[in-house]
Amino acid sequence: MDNVNKREDAYRLLDLFTETTGYPAKMWGPSIVGFGSYHYKYESGHEGDAPLVGFSPRKARISLYFATGDPEREALLQKFGKHQAGKGCVYINRLADIDVTCAPLRNVKRRSFFQSGSPSNSPTEISSALAMATTS
Repeated sequence: MDNVNKREDAYRLLDLFTETTGYPAKMWGPSIVGFGSYHYKYESGHEGDAPLVGFSPRKARISLYFATGDPEREALLQKFGKHQAGKGCVYINRLADIDVTCAPLRNVKRRSFFQSGSPSNSPTEISSALAMATTS
């Protein structure tokens, strides 16, 4: 897949997550575009904040991030299309491989764990980050 297609997929995901979550996009580090946030704390004492949902248009595949703890995750992913699921990520080669009308993408807002918002980066910062992520 060339960078133009990956960039188009990234902008479609940006629109889709903005629409479905109701949260503005925010950069989490140099390459993850996230929406909303939640605080986590492990038994080890490590804690931090993470986006509720997000994506990163990586060189090899697009990584999709969903908040953990959804008991319906596996059932929802069965209808998702061609993907590989990791512990916290779902990997896709391109947006055309998945059904964007199906959960979890279209139904993320109804999830009970979408409770807290987060500040946004400017649209210019998001666009710049997407352009950089899809060309590297």
